[in-house]
Amino acid sequence: MANIRSMKKDLRRNEKRRLRNQATKSAIKTFVRRVRTAIKGGDPVVTGQEMKIAVSVIDKAYERGIIHRNTAARRKSRLMKAANKMVPVGSKS
Repeated sequence: MANIRSMKKDLRRNEKRRLRNQATKSAIKTFVRRVRTAIKGGDPVVTGQEMKIAVSVIDKAYERGIIHRNTAARRKSRLMKAANKMVPVGSKS
């Protein structure tokens, strides 16, 4: 444990931030899982709704500096790719 007062405060702050970041990363995984479940279900409307929420959570995590820009882009890209495979190209329904 640190002896300097400011370092003690830094340690407390770092612990709060670590827990907050951990919760956000866990939420990202949850929403990604929900999108993948919706894709397996085969309902494009539900998939679209879940996708919108997941992309929003990923973007917020990037904006807050919790995940890297490229990580956010990769996760969104993979989700979009999986969702687009579900809907046949050229279908008008």
